[in-house]
Amino acid sequence: MNQSAARANRSEEKCEGCPEEQVPILKDPQGRWMDGLLLDHTEGQSFLTEAFKVILEEVLTKGTDVNEKVCEWRDPAELQLLLDLELREDGENQQQLMQRVRDVAAYSVKTSHPRFFNQLFAGVDYHALAGRFLTEALNTSQYTYEVAPVFVLMEDVVLSQLRLLVGWGEGDGLFCPGGSASNMYAMNVARYRAFPQVKLKGMWSIPQLAVFTSQESHYSVGKAASLLGIGLESVFLVKVNQRGQMVPEDLVEKIELAKSQGAVPLLVSATSGTTVQGAFDPLDLIADVCENNGLWMHVDAAWGGSVLFSKKHRQLMKGIERADSVTWNPHKMLLTGLQCSAFLLKDTTNLLKHCHCANASYLFQQDKFYDVSLDTGDKSIQCGRKVDCLKLWLMWKAVGTRGLEGRVDQAFQNASYLVDKMKKREGFQLLNEPEFVNVCFWFIPPSLRGKQNIKDYQERLSKVAPVIKERMVREGSMMVGYQPQSRRVNFFRMVVLSPEITLQDMDFFLNEIERLGVDL
Repeated sequence: MNQSAARANRSEEKCEGCPEEQVPILKDPQGRWMDGLLLDHTEGQSFLTEAFKVILEEVLTKGTDVNEKVCEWRDPAELQLLLDLELREDGENQQQLMQRVRDVAAYSVKTSHPRFFNQLFAGVDYHALAGRFLTEALNTSQYTYEVAPVFVLMEDVVLSQLRLLVGWGEGDGLFCPGGSASNMYAMNVARYRAFPQVKLKGMWSIPQLAVFTSQESHYSVGKAASLLGIGLESVFLVKVNQRGQMVPEDLVEKIELAKSQGAVPLLVSATSGTTVQGAFDPLDLIADVCENNGLWMHVDAAWGGSVLFSKKHRQLMKGIERADSVTWNPHKMLLTGLQCSAFLLKDTTNLLKHCHCANASYLFQQDKFYDVSLDTGDKSIQCGRKVDCLKLWLMWKAVGTRGLEGRVDQAFQNASYLVDKMKKREGFQLLNEPEFVNVCFWFIPPSLRGKQNIKDYQERLSKVAPVIKERMVREGSMMVGYQPQSRRVNFFRMVVLSPEITLQDMDFFLNEIERLGVDL
């Protein structure tokens, strides 16, 4: 008797062949299973089949249709009521659960929509998505060959190919839960290389350290310093030029300043593709400074690393091969889907494992029947580690290196088109000529044009972007981010990324900004 048949023929009786202590399987009057102990694969697969239909229709068909909304916005109190988020004593039947699936799809932001320009990720690659589904279904952890044989070998191949693009014929690395974690790994490994006693004796055993990064670098550099006990006050912010690139001359001055305060310079975190302006620090010049001072050179290329696929644009990262470590997020420009963040090391001395290993004997037994060097889990600060290589590997297999290069080049072409059109329209003012696919600009409504010299101009201009953003989100027409930066009041950051984007979408974007802001 299969499980479905067994359930259909009992309400309180025990299942045939079960031990005496087996808990009865009970149904309530609505036909819901009350204990949740016995899995019914037929019922579960039926639910999954119906759920996939909703995903295909609502998320992957409507969610990529330019004629549909980017989001069906609801304010928090209203959305709380619509979703019925309360968790109760008893479970719900399949019909009710399917409504939950539909509601989640309906009220979530469609990040694969051609007019979602809000983040440094967008769009969908169906091969990568298949990899994500497969990873979730297989539900294994990337720490030993024993439980993840396919993925241990796969991760090694993918990381090797990424390192080759950086310019390293050998090295090390692993996939991490996001770029912030990858940046933290860099700082931790750099500290261990300089002061290996810190692992055993702690921070009291080493001198005060100093790390250096640009004023426009990612906030995770400061978070890593705080988390590792180095301290936020030990992070020296290096000046940037107008384009947002680190100024090497000021880096030298900041290193000397740290030394004068009794600190030991440890690491420079350069950036390839800053979060807001998309700026690329001058890596060759920074590498010279690091070599002259014996510093670890890390490059946060979470956003910009994918330009290495492009023969035309990889010069933006000239000098990357001189770095000691690199953060690279394929889930951004390459569309692998969240999350997929690689931490890459030039080191060949197994520094990553020496720094993080705990030698847990219940998991990393040294007398296994296979090569235990394949058990990579001791390189990580995590125990359980999600499989993040499959989605990138499957997508790369599908489109090839040339296909990924084409995506990068297309994004640059779309951004160039948008900038050219923007320069010809009244009311659009660029912060700078972009060198990447971040297009940062102010929209000057008619009421403020030609009034730059009035007393409250900056204050009034700062209110324009938030109002336009609210209007577009409530209408669901598109989504684009804004922010202030340093002494600059709120401006838009348009991210031209997804292969779904067409030139018509670029024209629509400009028209929509004008429409939403013309009366301000």
